[in-house]
Amino acid sequence: MMEIQRLNEQDVERYLEVRLQSLQTNPEAFASSYEEEKERPVELYQSRLNPQSPSITVGAVEDGQLVGIATLVTETKQKLSHRANIVSTYVIPEKRGNNIGRKLIEQAIQHAQRIQGIEQIYLTVASENKAARQLYLSSGFEFFGTDKKALKLEDHYIDIDHMVLYF
Repeated sequence: MMEIQRLNEQDVERYLEVRLQSLQTNPEAFASSYEEEKERPVELYQSRLNPQSPSITVGAVEDGQLVGIATLVTETKQKLSHRANIVSTYVIPEKRGNNIGRKLIEQAIQHAQRIQGIEQIYLTVASENKAARQLYLSSGFEFFGTDKKALKLEDHYIDIDHMVLYF
């Protein structure tokens, strides 16, 4: 049975394993690279999973294994405090197509809606990632722009679509 739960510092090892896998498996989907993140200290990730952090990471756990993650970060600047951002979503390849991504996004949205003052959620998605774009559209997000050649992966450029959900 699969459940969605908020991750904390005790989940750092399995979170880091999935995070690094995401950067290796789908480098086109993230601004960060595997080479950059593998060198970062584990304490950085522990601080991000701390309940006092301005972010929350939810994980899909099936039979004790972390199979998907989504991170929501609230803005800390006063003029942006009505906004949150989904900065990373990933489901391991062998579990894709089972609505895990949808459940992670739903949980992130529900969490944002419970935060006083949050009115909108932003995210970016690679224009060529049709499955993720469809997931976000069906979850209520709408496009508001495309950043052409936003990422460069070796000699390949990746366009990034900007999306927002208002509530």
